[in-house]
Amino acid sequence: MKPLRILFLMLAIMLMVALVACGGTTTTEEPVAEEPAAEEPAAEEPAAEEPAAEEPAAEAGAGLGMEAAAVAEQFFSQEDLDRSIALIDATPMGPEGEPWLQYLEEHPVDTSQYAKEGPYTFCFSNAGVNNPWRVVGYNTMQAEVEQHPEIAEWIHVDAEGSDEKQISDIQDLVAGGNCDILIVSPNTTQALTPAVEEACQSLPVVVFDRGVQTDCPATFVQPIGGYAFGYTGAKFLADNLDEGAKVVALRILPGVDVLETRWAAAKQVFEQEGIDVVEVAFGDGNNDKVKTIITDAIQKHGQIDGVWMDAGATAVAAIEAFEDAGAPYPVINGEDQQDFLVKWQEEGLTAIAPTFPTFQWRTAVIAALKVLQGEEVPDPWRLPQPAVTQENLDQFVQPGMPPLHYAMCGCETMPGFPERWGGTASE
Repeated sequence: MKPLRILFLMLAIMLMVALVACGGTTTTEEPVAEEPAAEEPAAEEPAAEEPAAEEPAAEAGAGLGMEAAAVAEQFFSQEDLDRSIALIDATPMGPEGEPWLQYLEEHPVDTSQYAKEGPYTFCFSNAGVNNPWRVVGYNTMQAEVEQHPEIAEWIHVDAEGSDEKQISDIQDLVAGGNCDILIVSPNTTQALTPAVEEACQSLPVVVFDRGVQTDCPATFVQPIGGYAFGYTGAKFLADNLDEGAKVVALRILPGVDVLETRWAAAKQVFEQEGIDVVEVAFGDGNNDKVKTIITDAIQKHGQIDGVWMDAGATAVAAIEAFEDAGAPYPVINGEDQQDFLVKWQEEGLTAIAPTFPTFQWRTAVIAALKVLQGEEVPDPWRLPQPAVTQENLDQFVQPGMPPLHYAMCGCETMPGFPERWGGTASE
């Protein structure tokens, strides 16, 4: 049996060798990782997709950081702002029912040095008759001149909204030697200051409407001014809107003291009251531009709750932009022009109309006459500045007057009213 065992052993050994050669062993080796071909990089596990970043929400009050929202520091005084706000509720002195002769502060100055015998030649350097407010004002001024036979000649020069032309106009009027007194409504404040100072060296000067940065004029005639206008409109919006309400602020042009102070006062109110001013823009007094600004703001911000304006001639255009967009009417301030007052009355708007009364154009003539007669005048001659509110709205809506007639003209009892101002007499 021994040889047979040896034979079986040899067969077993040969069978194992054959199995190993064929890879049939139960022993496993770590497989060698194949390197991917260069042109086909190994696919990586896709990373979990992150949600797309959302557009950051506009910061509340972001409009106050816009270039148009800058406050012109050369025209700003916190002391003057506080005093102006205090004057809003002051009781005026002077004849009742004649606000163009009233004054809010007693600052009489002696003008005897300018006294001379009449008749007189009055010269008027006008910034322009280039918007409805100024048209109404100049009509009122001319009507006032005609009531004074002492004024033998009236010379009016229209600067057409140009600083350069007005400076030249003033120089020509003074050089001509025919003027007994010069009335100036400056186009812009800083640019006209040197021209007014130069004129003061030759004849008495009365400045009104917009100011200059010199105290050389015999008197400066103006209602309370820009601070009161801007504060009144902004405070009304703040009182009638929730905190965080979205407001568009519309300005007309930079560099004019009475407009710069309107915005300075409004901006301070909005900051204090938590109003979200989303846009501040210059509308240039242009209806189409104002409509575009409002339309774009509604599309961008979804809803606009209020509109503040530093001049109201384009207020109806702003309202029409909301109508065109199918949006709710905003809380708004306009001014005392008829189209806005009528729209307010008809649509039941939540509105107010701060004013810069056109009756001041009468006062400028009256002040100049007093100066030439050596009478005391206030300096500044600070006129009252009433607002049109829901309570007195009906009093200032004047049927038969043109849309851009300003109700605070103080002209209703003057000869030629209403036809001279473009209106028709009621039957």
